[in-house]
Amino acid sequence: MSVRGRFELEYDQLPIIFEAQFGNQNVYVGLNYNESGQFFTADLYNADFQPVVLGERLVYGKRLWRRLVDPEVPTIDLIPLDEANKETAITKENFGKTVFLYQDTQILSDEEEANG
Repeated sequence: MSVRGRFELEYDQLPIIFEAQFGNQNVYVGLNYNESGQFFTADLYNADFQPVVLGERLVYGKRLWRRLVDPEVPTIDLIPLDEANKETAITKENFGKTVFLYQDTQILSDEEEANG
């Protein structure tokens, strides 16, 4: 069973930067909106607020930084999506209303864990 933790952010206040902890890794994530291209981007900073990845475009249903192999990039899946499955894209009108940034983690029930 997939359990997603939704980031409760002020999506209408972009650009924003928030701190996140993934396991023992602290990072900062910045969210931005590109008015001319009409898309959202994410920036990743390490615990010392040094840039790791800047300008990663958010794609609906796709994990952020999925193409990068770098020890400073969290292995936790951060995914923009609508859990009601009504949306197919991230727009200025739906981001923070029906589409949110989620941390996707796998949590097994006791029964699922026992059946391994």
